[in-house]
Amino acid sequence: MFLLSMIKIPDYSLSSRLMRHTALTVVCAACLLVVSPQPVAQVKLPVLGDSVSGTISTQQEYEFGREFLRQIRRETPMMNDPLIMEYITSLTYKLAVNSELSDHRLDFVLIDSEILNAFAAPGGIVGVNAGLFMHAENEGQFASVISHELAHISQRHYARSLQQAQRNTLPSLARLLASLIIASTVGGDAGQAALVTNQAIGQENQLRYSRSNEQEADRVGIRTLYNSGFDPNDMAGMFEQMMRMKSISRRLPEFLSTHPLDENRIADSKNRTNALPAVEHIQNIEFLLMKYRVEIYYANNTDAALSEIERNLPQLNGVEEDAARYGMALGLLKNGQFVQASESLDELLRKDPNRISYVMLQADIAREAERYSRAIEILEDNLDINPNNHPLSMAYAMTLVETGRFNDAAEFLETHALNRPNDPELWFQLAEIQGQAGNIAKVHQSRGEYYITVGDFTRARNQFSLAMEQENDRLVRAKIQQRLDYIRDLVNRYYR
Repeated sequence: MFLLSMIKIPDYSLSSRLMRHTALTVVCAACLLVVSPQPVAQVKLPVLGDSVSGTISTQQEYEFGREFLRQIRRETPMMNDPLIMEYITSLTYKLAVNSELSDHRLDFVLIDSEILNAFAAPGGIVGVNAGLFMHAENEGQFASVISHELAHISQRHYARSLQQAQRNTLPSLARLLASLIIASTVGGDAGQAALVTNQAIGQENQLRYSRSNEQEADRVGIRTLYNSGFDPNDMAGMFEQMMRMKSISRRLPEFLSTHPLDENRIADSKNRTNALPAVEHIQNIEFLLMKYRVEIYYANNTDAALSEIERNLPQLNGVEEDAARYGMALGLLKNGQFVQASESLDELLRKDPNRISYVMLQADIAREAERYSRAIEILEDNLDINPNNHPLSMAYAMTLVETGRFNDAAEFLETHALNRPNDPELWFQLAEIQGQAGNIAKVHQSRGEYYITVGDFTRARNQFSLAMEQENDRLVRAKIQQRLDYIRDLVNRYYR
């Protein structure tokens, strides 16, 4: 896993108006994360010509979403595991094409937290805590949470809540939204306390409105789940799982702080699924593999985790057994037991030699054992089969770095970045590699791109200015100037 060190406190010095606009935009963007709870029949919103579009257009929602995305990247620790991100992206698009979304421009966030939580923001931002993998019993339950969040986006609950909020005082709205962005993204007692306080001083009709959004998201989400080939009963199953967590723990799952849940909502969910034809549940091995990646990553005692897997293995078969062996190999690798990890993985590779999750682990084992030539061979062979695959590409670049081939790694990632221009982890890693290669002008350019992705425009501008000082090539200087112009236009357009 490649972990990105996030910049926690950006240096905004563009203007006081920029700071005020940024704060207001982020607070507004938090609205969708938060306006949730329960009942009312859905009315599908037209994109144009309705009262909601008069309050905020779909394009404004998209722009708010990009600002929120930059904010959360900047202030929240991310789990930068390319394999898990690829899985979430693939699953979400599968759900999206079967949802009521009209705009499929989506961006994804994987937060490094064991807490069960997920959220949606306007403009197609879907966020998942890694902890959701640990608490979902199967892929259908995991997908039910994402389909619910996609429903919040497709039904434009953000725009509706903003329209409703115009009837309330701005200070009360600001306090509520500020507390909810804490509860929805970071979690913790401070956010929960603020949420409880603001709900107490909020108006009752706003709470009723939130509950109607939540019921609507359940209904639309269940249909999305069913249309995507999942058992719609998995949504109620996920809700029941949350209720069990609530009953056995003094700490409320963070998801429930912004998505209140009770027995009536679970019963309503079950009633809706009863009207749909039965769907046979088929366990997806890729979900199980990602679940083990997360569990081993968070395991404080890897030996205990391995013992539990070994104890359960005799009762497993099929994909569940294969996934457990994968988890065993991950744990053995984490313990530095390279030979045993390879032995655990070998049987899986014989069954499915081209599964990227297995290939990545095989390369990881070789790299950690300092068998760099073997790791490069594995990755190159599979990149020939899967060109531009992001997890393989990142692993390949990092392996080149460990062999001292900094220029090769930098050149490879520069090409790969053309396919992923908004990936902060990629730009961060590329800047580090270019520094090792001794190309200072490119270091500043990549750092500038990184700062753009996290919304720190002052630092981005400074980095591109430093790159301009270092660069003599006229064509490259022209490209740097284009990026400086882009930053200026972005700030002038949205922050003044």
